[in-house]
Amino acid sequence: MTEQARPRQLRNFVNGDHAEAADGRTSDIVDPATGRVVAQAPVSSAADVDAAFKAALAAFEGSWRDSTPADRQIALNRFADAVEERADELVAAEVANCGKPVASTRDEELWQVTDALRFFAGAARTLEGRAAAEYLADHTSWVRREPIGPVGQITPWNYPMAMAAWKIGPALAAGNTVVLKPSDTTPMSTLLLAEIAAEFLPAGVFNVVCGDRGTGRALVEHPVPRLISLTGSTRAGFEVAQSASTDLKRLHLELGGKAPVVVFDDADAAKAAQGIAEAGFFNAGQDCTAATRVLATPGVYDGLCTALAERARTTRTGGPDDTGADFGPLNNPDQLARVSGFLDRVPGHAEVLAGGRRSGEAGYFFEPTVVAGLRQGDEMVTDEVFGPVITVQQVPDEDTAVEWANAVRYGLASSVWTRDHARALRVSRRLDFGCVWINTHIPLIAEMPHGGFKHSGYGKDLSLYSLEEYTRVKHVMSHIGRD
Repeated sequence: MTEQARPRQLRNFVNGDHAEAADGRTSDIVDPATGRVVAQAPVSSAADVDAAFKAALAAFEGSWRDSTPADRQIALNRFADAVEERADELVAAEVANCGKPVASTRDEELWQVTDALRFFAGAARTLEGRAAAEYLADHTSWVRREPIGPVGQITPWNYPMAMAAWKIGPALAAGNTVVLKPSDTTPMSTLLLAEIAAEFLPAGVFNVVCGDRGTGRALVEHPVPRLISLTGSTRAGFEVAQSASTDLKRLHLELGGKAPVVVFDDADAAKAAQGIAEAGFFNAGQDCTAATRVLATPGVYDGLCTALAERARTTRTGGPDDTGADFGPLNNPDQLARVSGFLDRVPGHAEVLAGGRRSGEAGYFFEPTVVAGLRQGDEMVTDEVFGPVITVQQVPDEDTAVEWANAVRYGLASSVWTRDHARALRVSRRLDFGCVWINTHIPLIAEMPHGGFKHSGYGKDLSLYSLEEYTRVKHVMSHIGRD
């Protein structure tokens, strides 16, 4: 094996520096576009997690807890500036780890990192509380919002770089320290973020430990963190909740989704198809908010099916250097098998209008796919596929559309497509999802909260609501009488 082909050896980042795992175990990191091993990452043990939380606790008690919001703002803004300066390195790490097209990674994802860091840098200085007053005679009461302490965070493999920023931004802005475990398949860009952050943050404020489910379990069960934040599958959310319950840890869970896209007869079928296809196929459909489940009324159903199928046929999947590719591969062979399985089990009453197969021999690519004629109880309608697959169902009227939209265990995101303003407001109120878009689907902004209901979890990313998730509320009362 040549020096150039040898996989890169990754290390944890703890207490401001790279650190070897205690027992030396490693796992292969595979480029999903080629199937080749590009790096080896440590599989951290409970001892590694303990070392990271000791560093986080020392940094919290030693300096970060007592830093001013202005201090944190300056540090986070400098961090964001450095991310921009090292954009090429970060994009290269994300692309090598995820197989995504270079252009969309730079244009659609990198800015989310800097935008989140800068938003929370400013938000650090805007925490609010009830007015101090004499609610009891001769006593003045006020509210303090305080950092929780060291927190544990677990990020997914679909947007490893952006999801890391969404978590560390509010945690650090609120005065907490962090131990973050990235997905076992995508640690590379997160480790680079920690290396960059170390130039502006005290040692131990932001730590990264790589590993598998066992590492995540050790992080959740460790006695130091009083809050665990997970973005991942609903299954993982249940496991984390059960484990954290034994120690009464606070949880922030952003889990799976099955976003309904309700299209009414008065919508423009071509424009709706364009927006739905972009939001359904982006990142190979590996997005909890992806526009995957279309519910169309009779007058628009046929035209929408035709337009979506045409969009699928003109949408391309390809590797990082394919400048014409709209999205890259699925993340790993297990996910490829999962998505393929859904298509292998398409019921006889449904019709695959476009796609439906693996694309190419190398890597984990899957064709953009549209399936029509599905019924409400079909597994492709009720279960999260997490791939470039859009389903279309016909619904007779508004009430049925809302009923079917809500009849899944998820409650993360949804959209309504109509020219009728009153209907849009009426349906948006009735949809049981944490986000409802009207005549668009998938844009997220730092100023607004993102998070779901039901089996999509609880707690909010982004916005001031997210910052508050990483604080605790304390009532302070002072006696002010003269005796």
